Amino acid sequence: MPPVRRPLVAAFRALIALAAVTGIVIDLVIGSPPRVLSYFTIQSNVLVAVVLGLAAWRAWRGRHPLPPWISGGTVLFIAITGLVYHLILANDASGFSMTDDAETLSAMPAMSGWHSLSNQLLHTVTPIGVALDWLLLTRPGGLRLRHAGLWLLYPLAYLAFALARGALLPPGPPARYPYPFLDVDIHGYAGVLGNAVLFGLAFAALALLVLLLDRLRPQPRPPENRISSPGAGPLK
Repeated sequence: MPPVRRPLVAAFRALIALAAVTGIVIDLVIGSPPRVLSYFTIQSNVLVAVVLGLAAWRAWRGRHPLPPWISGGTVLFIAITGLVYHLILANDASGFSMTDDAETLSAMPAMSGWHSLSNQLLHTVTPIGVALDWLLLTRPGGLRLRHAGLWLLYPLAYLAFALARGALLPPGPPARYPYPFLDVDIHGYAGVLGNAVLFGLAFAALALLVLLLDRLRPQPRPPENRISSPGAGPLK
């Protein structure tokens, strides 16, 4: 059956994309753009803005949806953003809380109303919105195991980027490393690589969970023919 226009779906996706763009713009205005753009949070939300914006346009125009591996990867990356923030960075008991990292805090703008708003948009609103869109508004069954391996290349590339960036920056500047668990000055390379292995295993498990949920989700019901029954012949 050819795709049909879905204006309500398009509007919902456009709102998610707008939330991501709003949070990114706020952080770019109140912070240093090179530093802001180095965060996984910002990069994953840029992906959300692009993918959900494009998906909204396609739903509005009645075009075919995006390939499942793109939608699934977007879900994984923004889920990593939300979970790492709420379970690790904003959790004082984790040992890697941002509130425990004086160097990172000194590089961050004061917790103004605007920064608090961007925090909620980028770490809570967009992860929940993207998850709901994927679970309820996309067709299941299109993901394969090879997609999980493909997705995990991005966190690996981000690790290499974060370590290379920190090594190239001169010692002393705040936020030399974007996250406390990647701070070589504190943990050393062995400690950071150990942290990376643990996080990598968690991300791999999360990718497999996305694959599992994709298979467990029910198929959407096809539109009913309101003129003739399924067994009826062609209209006359």
